[in-house]
Amino acid sequence: MSTHARPLAVWLAAASDAQLAALFAARGVRADVAWTDFFDAAEALLDPASIERVLPRLTLAEATALRRAVDGGDAGTETDALVALALLRPDGTPAPPVAETVGDRTVPAPPTADAQPAATEQQAARAAERAFTSVAAIADIVLLAADSPLTLLANGALGAGERRRISETGTAPEIIDDLAAIATDAGLLQATDRRLRVTDVGTAWLRLSASARWTALAEAFRDALPRGIRTDAGGWLPTPRWPRQHPWDPNWAQRSAALTARAELLGLITHNGAEPEWAVPLRQGAPADATALTRMLPAEVDRIFLQNDLTAIAPGTLEPALDVRLRSIADRESAAQASSYRFTADSIAHALTTGETASSILDFLGEISLTGIPQPLEYLVMQTSQRHGLVRVFTDPGSGRTRVTSTDGTLLDAMGVDQSLRPLALARDADGLTSRVGRDSVFWTLTDARYPAMIVGPDGAPLVVDRNPAPPPAPETATDHRALIARLRAQQGPDADAAWLDRELEAAVRARAVLLVEIAMPDGSIRELQLEASGMGGGRLRGRDRSADVERTLPVKSIRSARVIDPSTA
Repeated sequence: MSTHARPLAVWLAAASDAQLAALFAARGVRADVAWTDFFDAAEALLDPASIERVLPRLTLAEATALRRAVDGGDAGTETDALVALALLRPDGTPAPPVAETVGDRTVPAPPTADAQPAATEQQAARAAERAFTSVAAIADIVLLAADSPLTLLANGALGAGERRRISETGTAPEIIDDLAAIATDAGLLQATDRRLRVTDVGTAWLRLSASARWTALAEAFRDALPRGIRTDAGGWLPTPRWPRQHPWDPNWAQRSAALTARAELLGLITHNGAEPEWAVPLRQGAPADATALTRMLPAEVDRIFLQNDLTAIAPGTLEPALDVRLRSIADRESAAQASSYRFTADSIAHALTTGETASSILDFLGEISLTGIPQPLEYLVMQTSQRHGLVRVFTDPGSGRTRVTSTDGTLLDAMGVDQSLRPLALARDADGLTSRVGRDSVFWTLTDARYPAMIVGPDGAPLVVDRNPAPPPAPETATDHRALIARLRAQQGPDADAAWLDRELEAAVRARAVLLVEIAMPDGSIRELQLEASGMGGGRLRGRDRSADVERTLPVKSIRSARVIDPSTA
């Protein structure tokens, strides 16, 4: 048992619950850790493995101060922060286990120059274009995830198939992971069950203007930055300083490079590290101001050309809300300042499945079309609408099984022998088809097989079912240490010296150690004994007196101090 743990145990016992909770959270202490009292906590926190785990979290300033304290200097303004992490004692000195663990670790020397240069007009224009492209690419990723959740590998990265899907939208493969990370930090996407799903925040974000989309992403990016590169004002340090801010984290160089790349994708820095005008408020901790950025973005349009070949052409960057709805009705064929869209029977059927009607589709297209609605497109919408719902899917209230009905008996017969529907185990009866599979699963399987299916409720009215509902908000990840702190408090006695002595004696008994014990005699004198500890109980210590070679039993309350000695020198 380390004697270095005692001063820390005393400090822990005197700390407030808030201080203890912050310390345990920073040191990664589990809520169910098997600590009995504050001495256990102190010993665990001074364990070299525990210290090794916290050192990578230290900022450059904290690492420099700790290095200075280990070398015998003053930690300065970082003393309180390091004491709060149990890396320094309240007097600013490190416990020996901390000094040994820090060892020969070094901190980088301050640079000769690390200011953030201002971007030129040409550099800013390129940064704005990059930001606009990135925001549009993130919108594509969010829309793809809304249509079908993106599969994640065990390490949290997107799978090869998903990367291929995203790259088909025109996004460069090498930036897909960074774009997905930006979207996740902004809360647009959420990883659940190794799937990346769109959240309610992401759904609302899709309908924002381009500048509002960028503002939300840029502020979320800043809020998610590690504390080592954040400033007290809530902004961030100049990006040339980022690579040095966590000097004892072996993964920081890679992480810092990724964060710098994401800042460039959002147009917060240029390729050569210069800073555009619109990045300054964010760096200083103020709300984002996209005014200067918006001036360099292409103007948005709110009208399209509908053509006889079932295509639509946007003569500029279409307003995001219009683009999102149009893409729910048509397939986008090309993405540029003049995007093109194609209407098909499948795309119209998909819109009907998600709640659109023939009237709502035609009304929407009529409002945004500069050329009216061509007859072939109107005919396609009406024909698809008439066919949609020919197959009705519902739950039989009597049996609880899923029923599939249609006025077209030939269509029912075709579904009954369709090999792609075998997993549904559809059974034919006089009224249609039945299945033990759930209603929603039957509906989506039929839809994927291109049958004109519709879910209806008990009253026969059509229902709209979200195939990929937004996941619930992510639960709080912070560990609750209140029960642990209460347990440690319950074992906190009024006499810390007596409690520490009991632990020393118990440890000596377990180790069969030789102790040099100071005994307070009845006459007030002090006597020293060399005792080979053998047992403890009932408030008494038992052991063999090595000098007299006799067994002694000593009242613990009479022991003034005890320390382990090397038996070879006794």
